[in-house]
Amino acid sequence: MTRSIPHPHASPSLGTQSRAARSRTTQSRAAQLGLVDVHVQRAGRSVLRGVDLTVNPGDRIAVVGANGRGKSTLLQVLAGDRVPDAGEVRRTGSLGVAAQEIDPATHRTVGELIDLELTAVRRALADLDAATAALAADRPGAADDYDDALARATRLDAWDADRRVDIALAALGAVTDRERALDTLSVGQRHRVRLAALLGAGHDFLLLDEPTNHLDAGGLEFLTDALRASPAGVVLVSHDRALLADVGRRFVDLDPSVDGRPRVYGGGYAGYRAGREAALQQWEDEHRRQREEHHRLQADLDAARCRLQAGWRPEKGTPRHQRATRAPGIVRAVQRRREALAAHALTAPPPPPRLHLPDLPGREDTLVRLDAVTVAARLASPVDLRIAGGSRLVVRGPNGAGKSTLLALLAGALDPTSGTRRMGADVRVGWLPQESGDARPGSAGERRWRALAGVLAAQAHVLVLDEPTNHLAAALVDDLTAGLRTTAAAVVVATHDRQLLRDLADWPVLDLG
Repeated sequence: MTRSIPHPHASPSLGTQSRAARSRTTQSRAAQLGLVDVHVQRAGRSVLRGVDLTVNPGDRIAVVGANGRGKSTLLQVLAGDRVPDAGEVRRTGSLGVAAQEIDPATHRTVGELIDLELTAVRRALADLDAATAALAADRPGAADDYDDALARATRLDAWDADRRVDIALAALGAVTDRERALDTLSVGQRHRVRLAALLGAGHDFLLLDEPTNHLDAGGLEFLTDALRASPAGVVLVSHDRALLADVGRRFVDLDPSVDGRPRVYGGGYAGYRAGREAALQQWEDEHRRQREEHHRLQADLDAARCRLQAGWRPEKGTPRHQRATRAPGIVRAVQRRREALAAHALTAPPPPPRLHLPDLPGREDTLVRLDAVTVAARLASPVDLRIAGGSRLVVRGPNGAGKSTLLALLAGALDPTSGTRRMGADVRVGWLPQESGDARPGSAGERRWRALAGVLAAQAHVLVLDEPTNHLAAALVDDLTAGLRTTAAAVVVATHDRQLLRDLADWPVLDLG
C-alpha cells in the first residue's frame, strides 16, 4: 500500500492564514478551555469570585481591571499554575503561556526556549516520521497510526513552525541566534524571544500577560496583526488599551460589581465601555434607591417613636382611658416600622468612585510662555511655546527627545539653560511627573491614582501631565480622558499611550522627534 506524504505548507507571514492554518482552525474545534464558578483567595481576601468563562479556538478575550484585581491570577488558573480554592477548570488542547517573568536559568539558550514552545511540533513530526516508516514496512495498524500522526502535524502546521518563529523573531526585533545564551540577553530580549516562539508554535490557546512590554512600534503592530489572524483562542491581560481595542472581542471585567462577580461584555472595546457604563449606572441608581428607602423607613420609625412618647405623656387633663386606648396602637405602629426597617437590607454595596475632574478654573490670557528655551544635555533644540487659557496640546517624541524636560519647564520645576520662561500672574500649574516619589504602601496603580488626585485637587489653571495613564486601569483612563476633553483648564499631555493618542487625535501636537 502506498501513501503520499504531505509536502510542507508555506505561509507568507504570521498575519495571513495559510491553508494549513485554516485546516488547523477546523481541526481544533474540540479544544476548549473553561472555568466554572472558580474562587481564589489570598491571605483571607477574595481575589476571584465565581468566575465562569469558556474559551474556544478563535476567541479573543481581554481581561481588564485595576491592579490587584486578579488578572494574572486568572491566567495562572487557566494555565494550571495555580489551583483554585473552589470551582472547576477544564482544559482540552495545548496552551502557550507568556507570564511576566522568565527564568533564564531554566532554558539556557535561545534555541532551548524556542524548543520548549515547539515541543508538540517536534513530537508531531517525529511521530509522523515513525508512522511513515511503519507504513512503508506494512506493519499492522500502521495506516491508522499514520492518519493520526498526519492529522496532528497538519493541525499544528508543524512543517512551517520554525519559519513562523523566525518571521516573528525578526519582526519583534529579537535575537535570532539560537545558540545565544539567555543570561546574556536583556529582560526585554528574552520576552521577545519567548513571544516569537509562542506565536509560531501553533498552540490551541495563548495566555498572554502584558505581552506589549518591551516592544517598539513595529513590534506592537506585528503582534496586533498576529493575534488578530491567529486561529488560537487568545486570553489577553494588558494595560495597552490600543491592543485591547484592536484585538479584544469579549471583555472580562474584574473590577468591583454589585454582586462581587466578574462581568463579561461582548462587542469589543466599545461594547465593554458601553456595558460597563450601563452596569455602573444601574448599580449607582439601585444603591441610591435602597439608601433613600432606608432613610424613609428610619424617618417613619423615628416619627412613630415620637408619637409613642407623646402618647404616654399626653397633655394635662387627658382622661386616663384615652391614654389606655391610644397607647397600644402606637406601640404596634412602632413595632411594625421597626420590623420594616430590619427587613430592608441594603443589598447593593456602595459603588466604586468614578474619576471625576473637579471644576477647574478657566482663564483667557497667556498662562505660560517659553521663548527659545533649552536645557543642556536634555533639550538641545530651542523651543518656543505659548499655553493660553483653555488650550490643549499633546507632546510627542521618542524616548530621550526631551518630553519630560519640556513639561518640567512648563511646570516651573526646572530652569532653562538658555531662553526664558514666563508665567502669568497668579497662575497655578498642576504637574504630574512620571514618577511621583510616593513611598506610601500600595500598588503602582494606587500610588499613581493618589498623585493624580492631588494634582486635580489643586485647582490648577493648567494641567501638565507626563504619561498620566501609567499603571491606571482602563476604566479610570477612560474617565480621565473624558474629563481632560471637557475641563476649563488648559491641558498639556506627553504620552506614549496609543489609545490616548487616538482619543486626543484632534488636539494640536508638538513633535520633539
